[in-house]
Amino acid sequence: MEENFNIHLGKKLRMRRLSLGLTQTKVAQAINVTFQQIQKYEKGTNGVSSNRLMQLSQFLKVPIIYFFEDYREFKDVSLSDDIHGDLNYSFLSRTFSSLSKSQKDKILQILSNTSKFEKVG
Repeated sequence: MEENFNIHLGKKLRMRRLSLGLTQTKVAQAINVTFQQIQKYEKGTNGVSSNRLMQLSQFLKVPIIYFFEDYREFKDVSLSDDIHGDLNYSFLSRTFSSLSKSQKDKILQILSNTSKFEKVG
């Protein structure tokens, strides 16, 4: 399982890095490793420690769960089964990152306002 997960995580890392237009060197500098280490992470040759995963998550602006979603052996117990199938963090993350600053601000304002409403029913 560990080897398969390393490959999965590497693909997710590469996909996110490329979607942001970042080089391996830029990501490596941000988390204080060599670009060769990023290459090894992306190929699944080396596993990513929890500390590095947190750093990558913060730098790439994705929740840590992003790296686990779509992995066949992962089940997020914090979400109910009926909701989990409807969420696609990769799509949401890619879409949100492609928006302009003003579009992002509007969405965040809407989300902030809707969180104040009490769920009825």
